[in-house]
Amino acid sequence: MSSKTILNDASLTFLENYLNNASPTGYESAGQKLWMEYLTPYVDTFITDTYGTAVGIINPDAPYKVVIEGHSDEISWYVNYITDNGLVYVIRNGGSDHMIAPSKRVNIHTKNGIVKGVFGWPAIHTRNRGKEEPAKIETIFIDLGCNTKEEVEKLGVHVGCVITYPDEFMVLNENKFVCRAIDNRIGGFMIAEVARLLKENGKKLPFGLYITNSVQEEVGLRGAEMITQTIKPNVAIVTDVCHDSTTPMIEKRIEGDTQIGKGPVITYAPAVQNNLRELILDTAHKNEIPFQRLASSRVTGTDTDAFAYSNGGVASALISLPLRYMHTTVEMVHREDVENVIKLIYETLLNIQTEETFSYFK
Repeated sequence: MSSKTILNDASLTFLENYLNNASPTGYESAGQKLWMEYLTPYVDTFITDTYGTAVGIINPDAPYKVVIEGHSDEISWYVNYITDNGLVYVIRNGGSDHMIAPSKRVNIHTKNGIVKGVFGWPAIHTRNRGKEEPAKIETIFIDLGCNTKEEVEKLGVHVGCVITYPDEFMVLNENKFVCRAIDNRIGGFMIAEVARLLKENGKKLPFGLYITNSVQEEVGLRGAEMITQTIKPNVAIVTDVCHDSTTPMIEKRIEGDTQIGKGPVITYAPAVQNNLRELILDTAHKNEIPFQRLASSRVTGTDTDAFAYSNGGVASALISLPLRYMHTTVEMVHREDVENVIKLIYETLLNIQTEETFSYFK
């Protein structure tokens, strides 16, 4: 890729605002509104569904439909139990990591707005007298500075309130984007940028393009499962994050060999339709876009699976963005990879022929 960036100032401002906004699973609508507002100049119309998935559409009347998709939700916690002395125990909403919780600040979302709290943890001095107790889901707790359950409830906090981390966007060493919830708001950002480039470059697609920002991926691909029934697409290109396996304590023999800065990751898996994947690989070669390969057993664990196995089978593929420290508050990606994922999706769309079946039996 040339040194000319495809991300402009407005893109980066949107990315920062969009990442900083909380969109926990089941409560994605505020983020969806930000996303739709940004996407409005680049699409013809929108559809939304009951649970909050948002879809920007170009050429809504075209019979052949192509989806490009990311998911909008971030992992979080639920208030599960409030003790008599005002401490809060939690359960997961998605794959939240108990190991990173101790001493983190939190935002508890209530009808009265945000209530601040902290995940408390016993001091080191009090822990070293016996067996060191690791953080576990049943031992982490939130302290709101309250003395009683009544005080907690007076703040508007009750069982079922959702809890996120306040950690915000930053750039490390000029080209690493760091934030919580890069998984996978960055996907929504990248597909929005594809729509922007199509508009700015005056590209007319011969098919309908459904730029899809699904909800509830973190609890089992649920938003994608719903919206694919509504759209009934012919093709789905999904973008999500995958692991950078080069940081300590990750076993490449198990996780594969992928790294930030080395390009988009193209997945091999049963849910990935081979002819569509080959089109993506050919596109990468032709446009000199660097890429990496990854294999997934049985499932990809992304919305690709939901699209692939819907509606009697939808030709689906996965283009992933390598990421460090998934499901922490310091998720990290490389700016060049972000640009190359955008470029790869964009160029692939320009190579899809309308009415293409991707059939193995031509």
